[in-house]
Amino acid sequence: MSFTTIRIDYESLPEELDCRHPYAAAADIKRALRAGGIVADASDLLAHIRVDLPTAQLAAARRVLAEMRLL
Repeated sequence: MSFTTIRIDYESLPEELDCRHPYAAAADIKRALRAGGIVADASDLLAHIRVDLPTAQLAAARRVLAEMRLL
């Protein structure tokens, strides 16, 4: 199985995802993806949030992330 990594810059987070609390923002993203049926992991790093998911679920993840105004 192949995996895709999406990096989301903290500065691009919408107001409802507080960039001052990146761990909480990563948890919110992970929770939304999982609610959409996407097996993903999201973690906060120094300059961005890293989202890892199976490449086969990339289109579905794109829809969820677009609804969250992250793409």
